[in-house]
Amino acid sequence: MLPPPNPPQPQTELVFIIGTSQPEPLPTSPTPQQVSLPQTTSKIQLPTTTTATIITSSPPHSSLTIPLSLSAAATSMEPNGTILFTTVGRPEYGFDIFTVKLQSHQLTGPERRLTDGHSVNFNAQFLDEEDDTNTIVFVSERTGSPRIYLTRPGLPHPRPLPFVSDSLFHDRPIIKKDRLYFISAHEKPESVFKSWSALYSASLVQDKGEITRLTPYGCVDYSPAVSSSGKFVAVASYGSRTWGGEFNELNTDIVVFDSSDHKNRVVVSERGGWPSWSGDSAIYFHRKADDGWWSIFRVDFLENLASTTEFPIAPIRVTPSGLHCFTPAAMHDSGKVAVATRRRSTKFRHIEIFDVESKTFTPITETLNPNIHHYNPFVSPDSQSLGYHRFRGQSCANGVSKIPRLDQVTSAVKELRMLRVNGSFPSVSPDGDLVAINHEFNDNGGGLSIVKMDGSKRWTLLKGRTVFYNSWSPAEKNVIYTSIGPVFQSAKVTVQIARITFDLSDLYGDYREHTIIPCDLKVLTEEHTGNNAFPSCSPDGKSVVFRSGRSGHKNLYIVDAVNGEFEGGIRQLTDGPWIDTMPSWSPKGDLIAFSSNRHNPSDVSTFSIYVIKPDGSELRRIHVAGPEGSSEVDKERINHVCFSESGEWLLFAANLSGVTAEPVSWPNQFQPYGDLFVMRLDGSGLKRLTCSGYENGTPTWISGVDVATRGLNVGVNDEDQVGDELRGEFDEPLWIT
Repeated sequence: MLPPPNPPQPQTELVFIIGTSQPEPLPTSPTPQQVSLPQTTSKIQLPTTTTATIITSSPPHSSLTIPLSLSAAATSMEPNGTILFTTVGRPEYGFDIFTVKLQSHQLTGPERRLTDGHSVNFNAQFLDEEDDTNTIVFVSERTGSPRIYLTRPGLPHPRPLPFVSDSLFHDRPIIKKDRLYFISAHEKPESVFKSWSALYSASLVQDKGEITRLTPYGCVDYSPAVSSSGKFVAVASYGSRTWGGEFNELNTDIVVFDSSDHKNRVVVSERGGWPSWSGDSAIYFHRKADDGWWSIFRVDFLENLASTTEFPIAPIRVTPSGLHCFTPAAMHDSGKVAVATRRRSTKFRHIEIFDVESKTFTPITETLNPNIHHYNPFVSPDSQSLGYHRFRGQSCANGVSKIPRLDQVTSAVKELRMLRVNGSFPSVSPDGDLVAINHEFNDNGGGLSIVKMDGSKRWTLLKGRTVFYNSWSPAEKNVIYTSIGPVFQSAKVTVQIARITFDLSDLYGDYREHTIIPCDLKVLTEEHTGNNAFPSCSPDGKSVVFRSGRSGHKNLYIVDAVNGEFEGGIRQLTDGPWIDTMPSWSPKGDLIAFSSNRHNPSDVSTFSIYVIKPDGSELRRIHVAGPEGSSEVDKERINHVCFSESGEWLLFAANLSGVTAEPVSWPNQFQPYGDLFVMRLDGSGLKRLTCSGYENGTPTWISGVDVATRGLNVGVNDEDQVGDELRGEFDEPLWIT
């Protein structure tokens, strides 16, 4: 990831201004029709030296408990160090914004790239000026998290627009009547299993503009759209409901409100997402039809919301069955709509124009780039230009063509540094200089690699073998434990625990890219003992704990770290008809943390954190989502647990914050609700670390290591870039068939 193209702006911290009055009580059952919005104000950072005021609909006390505070004072008990983690698919995206010219809704010329080939750029919109079809507002991750920018031909660098400085997520920006609308996810809801996503707006013409929360506190909004005149705003809204765990199709409704009165909201149609206006009285949106095909629907209503009493309205299906249609963009007052499609004849997503009257499709992108995915179309006010984002291609001029091996992203906690790894299951050497990763996590032989901590070099230990979940011996710099065999398989499928040893001096000779380092592989588990995986080495380097399915159930076992179960013997640590998995040894060696569904063995989709002593005593569950006995704790899906260096904190991936963006608008994420969290071992101090539309997981935590900066961010020029070739190899959502 590149540094921002503009000179760095002065950084200010979020300053809370808390009144002395008591917060207004929250409504017990807020409705979409009318919600009272208690307000509090705080200063936020703008891209200039001016200061704006953010008006939120949350009560003052909620601001004090937001775990995304970048300016919280550090204490000896606060988490610190560096966290390495994986984001599914994200390193390969390489998205840029492209537009094409249309005449009579037919393609008339080549593509034009409007963004600069740096980082990931997506979800753009044209400005609301008919004589300007070259200026766009869009989202880019060039500074380490999604923020909002404006660009046009001739502008040397994208111009940052107002943003919330402690927000890790901005999305779906729209400019209408000199006002910016966008989604942000920086205000913590009142309960777990709710998304943080909400709609905000900001004036672009005032020196001291205000950023205002338009979503009622306690509600969740996605995918905003503003009507042609700017009079109405539509969102895909959860209302005040708690997330039900779904992600293939979110249970959102199409909600509309007057842009001058965001407190009075109307559900115009149930079940729908990604609204797009045609004029001021018709909305197109997508949802999965009863026959299983994602389709575009339309709802029409009077422009005066108060005069219509028959809400919600039953929508009309617009696109036919036989193909999937998503993310509509209405071509203004023309009876046509641009859509992203998935047809049976191709595995790629393409942009087409659908004529509502003639029921015909006009392909746009398939003739240009037949073997590239195209996402989320948008249309100019005069309907003569069509845009979308896609992989920029490997020959992108003046752009980034390499994937950094380690990529620094914005941290939610000032004392924690976050590094995204181009690979899975990172594990760090005892001196913090090297990282073991599974470069390609699949059944096609991704192998085992070592990356220098500054990202400048990578070596291969194993190639052409399916290897996953690594544990570097804390006591030996040249020993790594890993799992060899197919992933995500049953208890009886053969997977083995292996000890990998190599000569460190082989890493420091003449370096060549893709160098294969000689190593010795010693299997520690006997053949025909089932699925043995997820090893974790003890701090003294003498024992390895792992999960095995040898009994017919997946439980934990401990073996000798050198001789395995052949000479050193094996000891069963847990036993029962449930799944105990992904163990992690504490730095002091006194505890082993793991994920388990033992509290509800019949549900293989929910897991919670447990800790146990290495001798099998003092087993206990750590309740994260709520107190023992509450309904919330049995919804936990928590994996990849590991300890801080002090042993006082746990790091893990979880579903606690729901879904941040509509998953159907993104490439495949196995768990698009997956984010990273930390929590004290005693169950207090829960803090959210990541916030995106992606799945973040497989974290590891190191402390006391001064991570160098070279190689963490790719260079502007080709000769400065360090990493793998950017190929755009990612999948469509695997649940779209």
